[in-house]
Amino acid sequence: MSSPDRLSSWKQEESTAFSQLSKPQRLGLAYWSIGIALTESLGISQISALLSPILQEREGTVFQRLREWYLDAQHKPGDHRCELEVSRCFGPLLRWIIGLWAGKEKRLALALDATTLGDRWTVLAICIVVRGCAIPVAWKVIGAHAKGSWRGDFLELLQHLKGSVPDDWFVAFAGGSRLVRPLAV
Repeated sequence: MSSPDRLSSWKQEESTAFSQLSKPQRLGLAYWSIGIALTESLGISQISALLSPILQEREGTVFQRLREWYLDAQHKPGDHRCELEVSRCFGPLLRWIIGLWAGKEKRLALALDATTLGDRWTVLAICIVVRGCAIPVAWKVIGAHAKGSWRGDFLELLQHLKGSVPDDWFVAFAGGSRLVRPLAV
């Protein structure tokens, strides 16, 4: 299958999984995700260089499109620009992954994790644990020195996932090193 065919197929699959997004948002997500998958990198320059010949566009044009995709509305050119509210993607992302789940086993392990990035940020994440890998499906970035409990933040993230797991599935939650009480996801 040629690169344009793979890109077209990927865009179609993402359009189905993330139908709540606008067409430009879905297109940006498709370009970013297939670029990351093919380059095995998060670098915008590498992804732009890869996609430029496939899209038959100048590398600078592709770079700018990728950059504008993640900016907030006030930093995008044009009159009708909106920003991507990433939390709207959490439930669809979890449903998409479950739909791709191999086998007939209807069990899911979710890990609640907090990772501090230097002394500036803490990333709170809910991840699916699959074959020794953790795939983030919901996250929130807070200041590294923010006061208070993260419980409310994790409950808010779980609310975004509510209704995304079929009722006949068993869901286990792991928070840190202990199993926590399962909640309806």
